[in-house]
Amino acid sequence: MAKSQIWFGLASLVALLVVSAVADDVVVLTDDSFEKEVGKDRGALVEFYAPWCGHCKKLAPEYEKLGASFKKAKSILIAKVDCDEHKSVCTKYGVSGYPTIQWFPKGSLEPQKYEGARNAEALAEYVNKEGGTNVKLAAAPQNVVVLTPDNFDEIVLDQNKDVLVEFYAPWCGHCKSLAPVYEKVATVFKQEEGVVIANLDADAHKSLGEKYGVSGFPTLKFFPKDNKAGQDYEGGRDLDDFVGFINEKVGTSRDSQGQLTSKAGIVESLDALVKELVAASEDEKKTILSRIEEEASNLKGSTTRYGKLYSKLAKSYIEKGSAYATKEVERLGRVLGKSISPVKADELTLKKNILSTFVASS
Repeated sequence: MAKSQIWFGLASLVALLVVSAVADDVVVLTDDSFEKEVGKDRGALVEFYAPWCGHCKKLAPEYEKLGASFKKAKSILIAKVDCDEHKSVCTKYGVSGYPTIQWFPKGSLEPQKYEGARNAEALAEYVNKEGGTNVKLAAAPQNVVVLTPDNFDEIVLDQNKDVLVEFYAPWCGHCKSLAPVYEKVATVFKQEEGVVIANLDADAHKSLGEKYGVSGFPTLKFFPKDNKAGQDYEGGRDLDDFVGFINEKVGTSRDSQGQLTSKAGIVESLDALVKELVAASEDEKKTILSRIEEEASNLKGSTTRYGKLYSKLAKSYIEKGSAYATKEVERLGRVLGKSISPVKADELTLKKNILSTFVASS
């Protein structure tokens, strides 16, 4: 048991480091790393922020867009400091409110405060001017499905899809603030074939808005597979709120970066049988395998694929011995630490999660 707990601790740490490494194109600075990165051979734009700050949250998607755009510009550093965690460096550079954005010229630790607009376009223009670059803003991928009267019923009323719809108006300030968050929600679930994150311009298409009782903007409604009349979304409007809502309602297991969590693919009834399999004698293993296959065949919907994976891995466990699961989990962890496609990452994460049950039961 102690060995299993140690393994899971290490696996969790590796997963955390992998997510941290790929989650953000903005370099995260600390009290210790600040002067190792800033004031060197490149100009640096640094955002000093606090996690609870509303203006910081609003700036975040714009600043990340800036970071992605300048990622390959070797003469420019786009960075940020959490002043709740790293008070010393924030105090040193005179930060008294959030967010504070400062430009540090190449080779200098004497900053100049950025006083311009807090959007990616204005920030990019400023950095190009100060840094002598000519970087263009990266085009943001659009994962929100745009609805019209022509495709609304086909998409929203599809009984094989769980659909979240934002009814908005282009002139609505709250809608504009929600837009970058909503796009992130769509990005999180873009690998889930049964989940659709969509929006409708209910100002241009008033009849559809009226049909679904829309009287203010933005109005969010959820249309699950089994209720195409729709239900009001009354949760929070931060990314984590939306992700938690979809995971709960649909049965997905994504985090706010779009990565599958350690719960993805896990089926409790099959986990119980895996524990029996691991503890069983060689003579009993084939009988338990048959029970796993039978239980897997009874699964419905998205869990069907998980059942097939449990059956396949249980066979391999019997054929290759108990060391197979541990070695394979370690190998998958190494592969997941490399740059691979999201589809491949999902496939390997599901396999790793299920095999981890075998390791924990050893």
